[in-house]
Amino acid sequence: MSESVHDSGSSDINERHRARMERKKVVIDEKIQQANRTKGVIVVNTGNGKGKSSSGFGMVIRAMGHGMQVGIVQFIKGAMSTGEEKFLRRFPAEVSFHAMGEGYTWETQNRERDIEKAVAAWEQAKIFLADPAVGLVLLDELNIALKHRYLDVGQVVADLQARPAMQHVVITGRGAPQELIAVADTVTEMQAVKHAFKEGIAAQEGIEW
Repeated sequence: MSESVHDSGSSDINERHRARMERKKVVIDEKIQQANRTKGVIVVNTGNGKGKSSSGFGMVIRAMGHGMQVGIVQFIKGAMSTGEEKFLRRFPAEVSFHAMGEGYTWETQNRERDIEKAVAAWEQAKIFLADPAVGLVLLDELNIALKHRYLDVGQVVADLQARPAMQHVVITGRGAPQELIAVADTVTEMQAVKHAFKEGIAAQEGIEW
């Protein structure tokens, strides 16, 4: 008796699930039909949670998988080599990688030098942003440079908007300014729920860098 009741209950649940998914498919198919434009998009990953750069580098690998040329400029970072850099430098024909910072701001403690490095990094970024052969540009930790006003956000936005029509740009870092968020096509704010560092677990290769 219990087995037949169970079977009957499962059948009801399965049928309700099928009906919901059928209705959902109609809605999603309609949205897909309406999304009929293609263009280069600006993606901004911000917030205090972990994973902003990791997501950006995931998109780099995705673009490479589709045969796209990729340009990477890292702001702030550069004092130490990361796993992403070590890996992507194996593909010099596909990826141009420029780590142009000298470390986190609490380590450098030199605003003038940080500004100098950020300006040089943006000059490299502009080379990528002017090249239609580069399908995706990753500007890692650019938000930090903008947050500390190492760069003029108005000029950065203007350069982004003047890029080739089909070029995608991914920008990472905490504290994305509203001016950048306003012109971005996709913005994700990552929130911290738990982090190993707060429990006394050190940053480790393959996880943090």
